[in-house]
Amino acid sequence: MTSPVPPAEPHRLPVTFRPTRTRAVLLGIGVALVVVLTVMSLLLESFTTGDRVTFITTGLLGLGVLTLLSRPKVVATEDGVTVTNLTTVRRLAWAQIVRVNLRSGDSWVHLDLSDGTSLPAMGIQTGIDRQRAIADARALRALVDANGTVHSAD
Repeated sequence: MTSPVPPAEPHRLPVTFRPTRTRAVLLGIGVALVVVLTVMSLLLESFTTGDRVTFITTGLLGLGVLTLLSRPKVVATEDGVTVTNLTTVRRLAWAQIVRVNLRSGDSWVHLDLSDGTSLPAMGIQTGIDRQRAIADARALRALVDANGTVHSAD
């Protein structure tokens, strides 16, 4: 007779969900952009100081945009979930989250909230690593089930 398989150990809090590969690609491209534009501006002898400043500033602005795009994350703590998207941060108590959704074709997770609204959680996104996003969505759903007073429905 075989013994039953023990249940998987739940995630220990705090847990941060972040699209690591996407973040690495975006920041890598941003740094490369700054380096290439800086080197080009310095090597082209026909450039004036204003041209060089413009090239370098353009590279830095590009890096800034790509850094902003790499910002999303979802942090689960004992007190609740903090969702950081591109320009907003929203703190939720566990009881506010009714369901964690990642449907086929979705670019990122959506959290159905107790007030009837839905909040995109861009920290779990399918972009480069779909399997990781699915695993992270399941882990977040398990955390909501374990910590929330309102349980998510499948």
